[in-house]
Amino acid sequence: MNLRQMAGWGKPTSETAGAAEPESLTTCLAHLIEGAVDAMPRIDAKIYGELHGTATRMALQIPNCMLNADRLQVVGAVLHEFANYRKGVEEELRNREKGWQSLTSTLVRELLVALGVNSATPGVMPLTAEIHTICTAEEIRVYRAVLDGFLELQKANKTAEETSRLHAPDTSTANDNAAGLLGGGAAVEHLRKVMERGATGFVVQFRLSCMEMVNQRFGPEAVEDCLMAVSAYLTASLHSDDAIFHWSDSSLMAILLGRANEQILTAELLRIAAKNSDINVKIGGRSIMLRIPISFDLTAIDRLENADALYKLSLQSAKKR
Repeated sequence: MNLRQMAGWGKPTSETAGAAEPESLTTCLAHLIEGAVDAMPRIDAKIYGELHGTATRMALQIPNCMLNADRLQVVGAVLHEFANYRKGVEEELRNREKGWQSLTSTLVRELLVALGVNSATPGVMPLTAEIHTICTAEEIRVYRAVLDGFLELQKANKTAEETSRLHAPDTSTANDNAAGLLGGGAAVEHLRKVMERGATGFVVQFRLSCMEMVNQRFGPEAVEDCLMAVSAYLTASLHSDDAIFHWSDSSLMAILLGRANEQILTAELLRIAAKNSDINVKIGGRSIMLRIPISFDLTAIDRLENADALYKLSLQSAKKR
């Protein structure tokens, strides 16, 4: 068979034009309609159902033999139904796109609020505004990467802020902290009076290690529980006339008098620090062993220039961590 013969397929001749088509051609048309409907994407069940029902009825109504003019009329009607289907699904897709964009925008805003991210924070405005312009899969992928990067940065900033707050000196003189002790400001005032009397002794800063991890895993309330348990333990372990103060949410300050020398006091404090793992504390409704390592810095009072030097000691202690 040559190209001329192939090119002549499907072209009506003068003998067949206007004559009834063979049964095989009309049957083929019916199958073509059914196959085309089956191949259409099912965007919306209702709209697709209407197309499928209409096209099926039209395919069943095609007679066994059909004139060319009638066949063209059927094809035109089928194309009209496909056009209506396209308009319907395109409108449905636009409505869905707008709906998902609005919902996603709301969820992102709620997420940022839940994370404590201020709407004025740099980078927030593009995240909420660009959602309404995202259409393609690539744009969604890029947006997801930007959102993940922003959230990771906010998480790192929050962790750094919480860590800084855990180590911030308590300058208050009131008993308004989780440790149940007077604040660091009271420690400075107490030390000032001790130095004015010319008394000798030692200043000890107890550091509660791993508080950052406790805060990250269990939250601020767990930090408060640990701080309260350790402060109660130290109060019971030291002398009754020793003064203990809340210095920060990760440390306590003690002013100890009446000790013979630094070596004996160091040995005493090491024994106290070693036994703190026996403390039980409730975290998340469960009673668990505290196991918070306690370390300390020991400084003789006569080495301090004045009471305000406690803040300098705290800064030096922070640099050691």
